[in-house]
Amino acid sequence: MHRFANPARFLRMANAVLPYAAAAAAALLAAGLWFALIASPPDYQQKDSVRIMYIHVPSAWMGMVCYAAMALFSAMALVWKHPLADLLARATAPVGAAFTFICLVTGALWGKPMWGTWWAWDARLTSMLILFFLYLGHMALANAFDDPARGHKAAAILALVGAVNLPVIKFSVDWWNTLHQPASVAKMGGPSIDPSMLVPLLLMAAGFKAYWLMVLILRARAEIAAAKVHTIRMAQVHAAGQGE
Repeated sequence: MHRFANPARFLRMANAVLPYAAAAAAALLAAGLWFALIASPPDYQQKDSVRIMYIHVPSAWMGMVCYAAMALFSAMALVWKHPLADLLARATAPVGAAFTFICLVTGALWGKPMWGTWWAWDARLTSMLILFFLYLGHMALANAFDDPARGHKAAAILALVGAVNLPVIKFSVDWWNTLHQPASVAKMGGPSIDPSMLVPLLLMAAGFKAYWLMVLILRARAEIAAAKVHTIRMAQVHAAGQGE
């Protein structure tokens, strides 16, 4: 990974990947939405309200994927001192928070007709809410100190500590009696969901991943540009101080 520690080298690679990520996100999301809203059948019990699943479930997956990536970047920053790792963790946090927020909102919209309530302190719901607060805490800590290095270190530690919540989210339906059904896609013996519903679900998940990669590159480029501007300004201030 230290091959990409140089910002110029990283930007060259990122700029090469960006058009493909954008094209993949557009194509996959368009196909996923077509299958989800038009081609897939309504559920025999939930009727058309099941279509919320095609946004809710992939956004939940991406909330966890983004946090796992953020924790990995944080570990790289703390252990290996990778110069771009903190930057990538900060770039990932708002995207993961947005996916988690979408998951919580669509879950409430889906829960009302299915469970009769907008919210219940279900184990998976509660652990997803904790995940959202962990994202907010990471973003707050990263900007809470006058010394950016202290803020980045504190945020990285929080990301690593908060990673223990990921298996809780994943296995909460197995460990406790919850309103959520057990896993129906990632399970031993293969998915138990009908292919007519599995295809749009996987297309939307792949589209969300491509979108995350695209936004991650855009945010990383913005962070690198901001760091360059900050360095130039500090050099100008230092030069002005010596001139006096």
